[in-house]
Amino acid sequence: MARKRTITQFFATIISNANLKGFVEGKIYQGQAKNLCVPGLNCYSCPGAIGSCPIGSLQAVVNNPRYKVSYYVIGLLALFGVLLGRFICGWLCPFGWFQDLFNKIPSKKLEWTEKLRNLRFVKYFILAIFVIIIPTFIVSTPTFCKYICPAGTLEASLPLLATNPPLRALIGLNFYWKLFLLVALIGLSIIIYRPFCYSVCPLGAIYSVFNKVSFYQLRVDKEKCISCQKCLKACKFNIYAAYDTQSFECIRCGDCVLICPTDALSMGLKKMKKDM
Repeated sequence: MARKRTITQFFATIISNANLKGFVEGKIYQGQAKNLCVPGLNCYSCPGAIGSCPIGSLQAVVNNPRYKVSYYVIGLLALFGVLLGRFICGWLCPFGWFQDLFNKIPSKKLEWTEKLRNLRFVKYFILAIFVIIIPTFIVSTPTFCKYICPAGTLEASLPLLATNPPLRALIGLNFYWKLFLLVALIGLSIIIYRPFCYSVCPLGAIYSVFNKVSFYQLRVDKEKCISCQKCLKACKFNIYAAYDTQSFECIRCGDCVLICPTDALSMGLKKMKKDM
């Protein structure tokens, strides 16, 4: 399953950034496909991006005085969430895959211990303050994208600067701030699993609330479970899957399913109950 997930992540990233000539020409694709949102975090300004980022789109509309509520973006987020929940984070998000790759770099690893797990609440604060409240009520600026999002720095700023020398003259303090955040995140990603997904990502915060109701679920057969806790040891987010199959933090990576000695754990679409 690990290999299948890696392959799926690779193709999801390629599909989300199918405008490959954009990386060569240093131009942002602005065709009709940009009216649609991709499910994962993938910067609108990435030269290869053929769709819009849900978080960027949400901010672009909430800070526009012509709109009070972005029904289209909220509807898409709800659709993605109801269908898949945080499966999107684990299998379809380009920036999630980049963190997975950084974590494969050999180093001494940290774990998401009970003390560190409190950081999971930060992403809800960022969603509320930087994605919704500030852009809506204080300044007409996509605050998260402009001041925080490392995906924008990695996927958009650096490729565009590499192919557009005139842009380099416009580099200011904000770019260096975001570059610092990106470098810090890469360093953290090497030593601890997906720090951005776990504690910062507002898109992950949105999808997390759908984990309990999404059609795609992690399931446990209580009759087969022997409480060996191997699923807990295998989970990089320190989730005891056998007792919390609907955890907000579970990205449905499948590591617990692979390690289960009795096949008590499984993943898939909900089975529809037949009327008796």
